[in-house]
Amino acid sequence: MPNIASAAKRMRSDAKKRARNQAVLSELKTLSKKLSQLASNPEKAKTTAAELVTRYDRAVSKGVIPRGRADRRKSRIAAFLSKLSKKQ
Repeated sequence: MPNIASAAKRMRSDAKKRARNQAVLSELKTLSKKLSQLASNPEKAKTTAAELVTRYDRAVSKGVIPRGRADRRKSRIAAFLSKLSKKQ
């Protein structure tokens, strides 16, 4: 345990931030898995992809993930949707 009050407060706030960040990352991971499972249904995949892109943008604005990582993953989502549309 820290001896200084500000350090104790910092530990508490860091624990809250960590919990919030883990929740956001878990949600992103869940939606990504859901999208990959929807390869047989392009309509649902498109709506799930739109939601996932929105969640990535929100995670960046909150500082949970870096902008470059979100951009790279959004690009991969777009490529996945393009591949799905070419199959149909």
